[in-house]
Amino acid sequence: MQRITILGATGSIGVSTLDVIARHPDRYAVHALTAHTRVDELAALCERFRPQVAVVGSADSAKKLTRLLREKNLKIQVEYGEAALCAVAGAPECDAVMAAIVGAAGLAPTLAAAHAGKKVLLANKEVLVMSGRLFMDAIAASGAILLPIDSEHNAIFQCLPHGYQRSPAQHGIAKILLTASGGPFLTRDVDTLASVTPEEAVAHPNWVMGRKISVDSATMMNKGLEVIEAHWLFGASASQIDVVIHPQSVIHSMVSYVDGSILAQLGNPDMRTPIAYALAYPERMASGVASIDLTAIAQLVFERPDFNRFPCLKLAYDALQAGGTAPAILNAANEVAVDAFLNQAIGFRMIDQLIARVMDMLPHRPVTDIDDLIEQDRHARQVAYDFIQS
Repeated sequence: MQRITILGATGSIGVSTLDVIARHPDRYAVHALTAHTRVDELAALCERFRPQVAVVGSADSAKKLTRLLREKNLKIQVEYGEAALCAVAGAPECDAVMAAIVGAAGLAPTLAAAHAGKKVLLANKEVLVMSGRLFMDAIAASGAILLPIDSEHNAIFQCLPHGYQRSPAQHGIAKILLTASGGPFLTRDVDTLASVTPEEAVAHPNWVMGRKISVDSATMMNKGLEVIEAHWLFGASASQIDVVIHPQSVIHSMVSYVDGSILAQLGNPDMRTPIAYALAYPERMASGVASIDLTAIAQLVFERPDFNRFPCLKLAYDALQAGGTAPAILNAANEVAVDAFLNQAIGFRMIDQLIARVMDMLPHRPVTDIDDLIEQDRHARQVAYDFIQS
């Protein structure tokens, strides 16, 4: 019986994780559930899964959750704030942590899980983008187990040799091939992208995701962040990581070997597959996802990404090449830009322009510690806010 803490339980990854857990009550129990502001949804999840602890973002949310749980006669410990998130992530009662808090907010609790030597199921791209070296050092020092949840990185993990040691040359790997759907604007006239609305940008053709990550998919920043993430997870250089647009989202990623072989992981676009794989690793178990019918698909299409259509992808490659704090600056500027776009403060094509402006204004430097990283993140956000206001 594994006891699981889910950071970001009310989001799409959290809900999918709980769906998989509910299918295997003999194998998994929930230690803690967390949410930021979705108190009613968290209360409903608490009633069903009966965690020991529930964590929310603020004191007011904690009061509301406590009242709702009391009305349901549930004796669940309620906490709030970042310190509480870190506590449940590193608690001795917890065996594994699903790190599914979106954005920089997930950094501290995910690092806490790594330092505590947990089985870390990483669904938060930004943790490795912002703090790659610090996070991987924490994993190595504590003996924690790191398993990627992003469908692309999980697919790569499945296609790698058993016992892979983050050394492509040692294992005969020529390339890591990250597939991308291309999002909702793959074939739209580039000259019309300036008029894209938030509703159009969040309408992903294949995946059901939150609003922020859906916009990242539309700009392909999500794929850029995954390139940086793949660098840290698998030890591959930027030149060894290629992005391939694959609109069907059937092949989730591939690994190309020096002997000419390419191994691919295929499946329906449903996050329960990588979640189940990571929860049960090194075994496999039912996820609730049906197998694909290759004869019904009939055709698989691939093409190279166009940096003119997707400049955010180029910016991410540039940040990886620059190293140091550059990826953290990229991520901070992107979070501000996407939020501004969703709130109709800037246009769609201003997202990449804002990110490029912030990266040009803030020189990158080596990452020394987490406090320095957080300060760089804060500074980049302020520069981005100032740019929007001007």
